[in-house]
Amino acid sequence: MPGGILCHPIALVNERPQTANPAVCPTDICPTDGSPRCPLFAILLHTMPTKEEIIEEIKRTAEENGGKPLGAARFQRETGISSYEWGKHWVRFGDALIAAGFQPNEFFKAYPDDYMVEKIIGLTRKNGKFPTFRDFLVAKQNDPAMPDKRAFQRFGSKHEIARKTAAYCTGRSGYEDVLALCELILAAPQPKKADHAAARVVGEVYLFKSGRYSKIGKTIDPVRRGAELRIQLPGKITLIHSIKTDDPYGVEAYWHKRFQSKCKGGEWFDLTSHDIKAFKRWKRIF
Repeated sequence: MPGGILCHPIALVNERPQTANPAVCPTDICPTDGSPRCPLFAILLHTMPTKEEIIEEIKRTAEENGGKPLGAARFQRETGISSYEWGKHWVRFGDALIAAGFQPNEFFKAYPDDYMVEKIIGLTRKNGKFPTFRDFLVAKQNDPAMPDKRAFQRFGSKHEIARKTAAYCTGRSGYEDVLALCELILAAPQPKKADHAAARVVGEVYLFKSGRYSKIGKTIDPVRRGAELRIQLPGKITLIHSIKTDDPYGVEAYWHKRFQSKCKGGEWFDLTSHDIKAFKRWKRIF
């Protein structure tokens, strides 16, 4: 039997003792002394996705994305499955994509800075202006050697890209035209981040359950919203989970679209335990 702290809660999870009380799940009982397991263990046991579930989510999200698998960051945003969870089975997310039958996204390909800048310079000269991220997207469609738009997004903001390009051109002969365009970008005022922060409104997307049906909606105060629903509805209603977000409209729309086939009218859905489990993986979306 394995020793250490893993022995009690995890290593013996498959040793399911019999219990005389049918209301108590055997997996909620410690196999060594018969005592109840802690609530934290129950949460981990029932929310950690299996390897097969992760592969199925990769396939599902890829199908919704036109057959192209998502990158690791967007996959986490869409499913709530973090790098910690898929990292228990694969070293790199690209390996998980291969296990699901896909090739790793170009998102995982790194480019040297000089290569990126040279592509930016070429596109700048071709268009006669400093490129936008949309220009990078269009250029990729016509030039397979052009890095993906996301590679440029990771390279920095438009201002940061102009600064890196200007640094590359400075002191090199024959780049005066590009340097002049970079200086125009650098001279323009940058948007203030504080303005965006001030405009951000934090709300929550909730999941209430009443009988067999679940309601997914948005609110600033889920406790108050629950009280309002209890007045409107004759039956018992329970708050299952809520997701804090600065985009409650967008997040609510995502879940409504994801569960569209299970909609029973308005914001009410007939969800399975797997659906609710997927919703509960998310705690914050910003």
